[in-house]
Amino acid sequence: MTDTNPVAESVCSTNHSDHVPDRPLGSPLGDSAPCTCALLLGSGELGKEIAIELMRLGARVIAADSYAGAPAQQVAHEARVLDMANADELNALIADVKPDIIIPEVEAIATAELSRAAADGVQVVPSCQIAQICMDRERLRRLAAETLELPTTPYRFAGTEEELESGAAEVGFPCVVKPVMSSSGHGQSVMRGPDDVAHAWQVAQTEGRTAKEHAVSRVVVEAFAPLDYELTVLTVASSSGIVACAPIGQRQEDGDYRESWQGSPIPDDVRIKADDYAVRMVRGLVDLAREHGETGWGVYGVELFVLVDGSVLFNEVSPRPHDTGMVTMISQNLSEFALHARAVLGVPVSARSVALRDPSKVAASHAIVVAGKGEVSFGSVAKALAEPDTDLRIFAKPGVDGHRRMAVALAVADTEADARAKAGRVADALDVTVF
Repeated sequence: MTDTNPVAESVCSTNHSDHVPDRPLGSPLGDSAPCTCALLLGSGELGKEIAIELMRLGARVIAADSYAGAPAQQVAHEARVLDMANADELNALIADVKPDIIIPEVEAIATAELSRAAADGVQVVPSCQIAQICMDRERLRRLAAETLELPTTPYRFAGTEEELESGAAEVGFPCVVKPVMSSSGHGQSVMRGPDDVAHAWQVAQTEGRTAKEHAVSRVVVEAFAPLDYELTVLTVASSSGIVACAPIGQRQEDGDYRESWQGSPIPDDVRIKADDYAVRMVRGLVDLAREHGETGWGVYGVELFVLVDGSVLFNEVSPRPHDTGMVTMISQNLSEFALHARAVLGVPVSARSVALRDPSKVAASHAIVVAGKGEVSFGSVAKALAEPDTDLRIFAKPGVDGHRRMAVALAVADTEADARAKAGRVADALDVTVF
């Protein structure tokens, strides 16, 4: 389903009108007007879906990554290979491509070059300011807790081992330590008592993002909370305001997504808080972007903790489509990727756009992680998709060396348990070969 009303029905929308860039999309033969050029920085499975949605709306897509044959590169108009964290290489790419829009899909990017591009009139998604804030746990947590007054776990920041010991004593043991510049659990550890401080500090310094630069990494130490479950609220900022999708439940292993589900009933008070906190967080980021002349448009994955007493806490936010949001390819009127493409191109995104296709059902996704070394093939696809209301995305990554997410199974059923089980059966029915 797509929107029929050109005027967005935005819930919790911002109280102003945005200027929509006057850039032509697809141009017919003989029309000299160039179409919008979008540069993807990171071309994994999420980038592939974004590229497809952008191309459906007539944009020209150039997909960049650190290796050849990345999923988005297989469908884009043009592919580039480079070290995106290398300022010279990234600057040369931007100068050569001359994009209208730059869409980061990964965090390991030379953000200073993005700032220079934005100063030259390139639309960075969602903005340079937001990208920098969301990469830095200290800036993000201070914005969320101290400026926007969102509830979080108790925390302290430390720049030395002694400050870490003091901060841990204040928040209490056990507690978790994370480098302020890291992702996917890198450099993270748990401290059960004072004897663990030295080890936790060393892990943060050697495994965080600044380790290669031989720089001291500041860390955040957070109190453990009696966690019941986690939610992701996909939140979309567009030219018509801010809307939030239905909360997504998830299961992780070692910090990586394995399953997600959307449409499962949750208590009304939890749902209301989750929606409110997500919209407040995104509005705060968008306001900062606009202070610097940027739009802030795009999809955000707002991560929340729900405690055993029903309290909801803000955790983190990803300024791009979220792994857990792959379930939206079967659950919503528009997937998170279609929403992202529309938002960054200046198309209004309404409440109807983010609605569930069938509110009486539950949808689930199941990540298919392959172990081994070599190329990967998938057989028995027909058997895997024999059940109704199922789907599959095979990412076509060049290969695996260790463990790698290579596909995702999707399913819809009457209950969360049934949907998760059905998606699992799709995954199990595949004949996966590493050769």
